[in-house]
Amino acid sequence: MNDQSHEFAMAAPASAFRFTGTWREYLPIALTNLLLTLVTLGVYRFWARARERRYLWSRTEFIDDTLEWTGTGREMFIGFLIVMALLLPALLFLQFGFQALIVRQRFVLAFSTMFLIYGGIFFLTGVARYRALRYRLSHSWWHGIRGGGEPGGWRYGFTYLWKMAAGASAAGMLIPWAMTSLWNQRWRAMSFGPWRFEADTDFSPLMGRWILMLVSPFLLLFAAALLGFMAVGLGAASGASGQTGQVLGVIMVVLMVLGIYIGFAILGVGYWAKFLREAIGHTRLGGLEFSFHARSWDWLKLFLGNVGLVVVTLGIGIAFLGYRNWAFFIRHLEATGTVELDDFTQSQTDASGDAEGLASAFDIGAI
Repeated sequence: MNDQSHEFAMAAPASAFRFTGTWREYLPIALTNLLLTLVTLGVYRFWARARERRYLWSRTEFIDDTLEWTGTGREMFIGFLIVMALLLPALLFLQFGFQALIVRQRFVLAFSTMFLIYGGIFFLTGVARYRALRYRLSHSWWHGIRGGGEPGGWRYGFTYLWKMAAGASAAGMLIPWAMTSLWNQRWRAMSFGPWRFEADTDFSPLMGRWILMLVSPFLLLFAAALLGFMAVGLGAASGASGQTGQVLGVIMVVLMVLGIYIGFAILGVGYWAKFLREAIGHTRLGGLEFSFHARSWDWLKLFLGNVGLVVVTLGIGIAFLGYRNWAFFIRHLEATGTVELDDFTQSQTDASGDAEGLASAFDIGAI
């Protein structure tokens, strides 16, 4: 390795991370990926994802070098086939076996089996999150060094299952604890080069936004009901006909439902933005400390922009969502600290070969 080190600190406009891609440069990749995915009835999406990542990684600079992606579509496709072969019996039971048992009035067996299957799927979701992160780190290279993680993921799957269940069982109040605890556990098992990641995210700063999100449907329902009574009162005071009153009532119900959904979604985005700022801000690697600066409004603009792009292009814009999401993430990600390249040795972990079969089956990401 080079006998040198890199020191850097937060200072505008300099940034440790930089994304240099452009939509014009990405356009041929996006359109051919979309076309081949449609022609192959979705089979090509694994190769499309690998091709997309090779481009995005190659246009992502960290300090003085670009990242490199070495994963292949074949790895992800084989992983997906293995997982689907394992899940197929469970899916067939949910589709046909459950109804057959109900018809035969074997209710206990039907519901207990369904409960076990859904529990198993939830357990596999945890395994998928762990293995997707390990796979992506082990196939991401910088300065000839790759990341990695401890083997397995089954233990993490059981932890994911009981912690999320415990968080939800307490009227949902402990979900922030479950999310931060699982984030810490997942990242502490990962490494890049010779260094392990450190994570010590605390859930207490998230509780305010989480409680607000939990009570928001009731607050919005109360506000909608209050507005409804006011509308009825105004209609009666103005001598509106019964038909007009019914129209006002329907309008208020529609506005109430829309208000609840939109308000809950906005609060959910606010919570997620706070969670990522806290989680990434308490994650470290060697002499590096990370931070993430996307606020709620930034996430809303990204979401509305994605929706608008897909609608205006009649669905073609969906091929650009991966590009937009990655660019957004990198442009809001920062790191400070010192990198000693002479201490930067190759990771001793095995390069993950189980790909992202579970993650592809459940359509979830590493973060």
